[in-house]
Amino acid sequence: MLAYEEFVDFIAKGTSPSKVVAFRPSKTTKDRVEDLIYREKNTGLSSDEIAELNHYLQLEHLMRLAKARALRYIKNES
Repeated sequence: MLAYEEFVDFIAKGTSPSKVVAFRPSKTTKDRVEDLIYREKNTGLSSDEIAELNHYLQLEHLMRLAKARALRYIKNES
């Protein structure tokens, strides 16, 4: 799954609060998620695709939490 690879690479390279805030998924990942959401609403998904979409949503939630925490760290450093 591309999103996991991007996330793992991001962590493995080392990071800082400002890099966490700036992190954005690739266009390929965004396009895949948009496609899955569109098809979920319109034509339905296979069980594998539902699991894939759920993983993307979990990663997005994790990054939102990390970004909120990183913003707090940045604010406290100022």
